[in-house]
Parts: sequence; C-alpha cells; structure tokens
Amino acid sequence: MSVPREFEIAFVGLKSGVTEFDYELGEEFFEAEKPVDFENCHATVKLSLDKHSDFMQLKFEIGGTADVQCTRCGNPLQVNLWDDFNILVKMVDNPVEMNDTNDDPDVFFISKTESHLNIKDWLFEFVQLSIPTHPECGEDENGSSKCNKEVLDMLDNFKQNDEKNENSIWKGLDKFKDN
Repeated sequence: MSVPREFEIAFVGLKSGVTEFDYELGEEFFEAEKPVDFENCHATVKLSLDKHSDFMQLKFEIGGTADVQCTRCGNPLQVNLWDDFNILVKMVDNPVEMNDTNDDPDVFFISKTESHLNIKDWLFEFVQLSIPTHPECGEDENGSSKCNKEVLDMLDNFKQNDEKNENSIWKGLDKFKDN
C-alpha cells in the first residue's frame, strides 16, 4: 500500500534550519488504522523539522479532540488532545542494522541516499499516545462523581457481594502471612 504524498516530506529540497508543517487529521485518517479506542477524532499536528547536514530534529505538537468512553462507567466523553513528541532522524550508511540494534525509540535512522521521510506512522502513534489511557468523567463542583449513578451503584453492589462471598480456599492462606 502506498503512502499518500501528504505524509512524505521531501527533505532534500529543504534548506538547513527549521521548516514547519501543519496537518489536520480527521476520521478518514484513522479508519485505515483500525482498531482504535476512540471515535470522531479531529487532531491538529504542528511539525517543526530542524534540518542539519546529517540529522533532522522533528518536534510534533498534537492538539484537537477525540471521543472516548469513561473507563469507570462507560459514559461517552470528549477529551482534549495535547502533547508533544520529539524524534531525532539520523542519516547513516546502514540504517536497517542501526534501527535493529537501536534501543532508543526517539532516534530513527535512514539512509544517506534517502530523499523523502514518511511520517504517517508517527502521526498515528503520537495522536494515540495523546489520548488519556484511563479517561474518567471526573467530579462536579461539589466533589460528586459525574459518572453514571446507576453503573456506580451496580459496581458497589458487585463489590459488596464479593466481600460477602469470599472464597474459603483463600482464608487458609492468612496463617502464612506472618511467617
């Protein structure tokens, strides 16, 4: 599958110094990369590419919004995306070997003969990393949870039932605690 040209940067033609690129990523960008844990994502990415003779520094600034579910009650939530990521791209003679032995995820190697840099996978990864891993509804101004009350009541019910129905096979292990 070919990469759309909009996600390839022809860095050979760029002058040394900083060049900025802006990307608007919508639902169609993420549909090809299913499965994802969010919907209705509208991400903006500002990329600053600082070109030097044998390396490039890339800074991705992520913004926008995405719809997710509360991990506590399942309510739909809209979260703001906000994060930034840095990648160092080094131009070397043996990029495959260097990438295979490299332990630093923020450093990537390309061949000195390359003329284009594909950033599509980084865009997808960085937007995903900008989404909170455990989004919750939060609290209102009184300190009460905004989560679905019925779901919270059911969770409390399950917790109380678990405490009442403790499995007797584990009770014997208490005597080994102090040994």
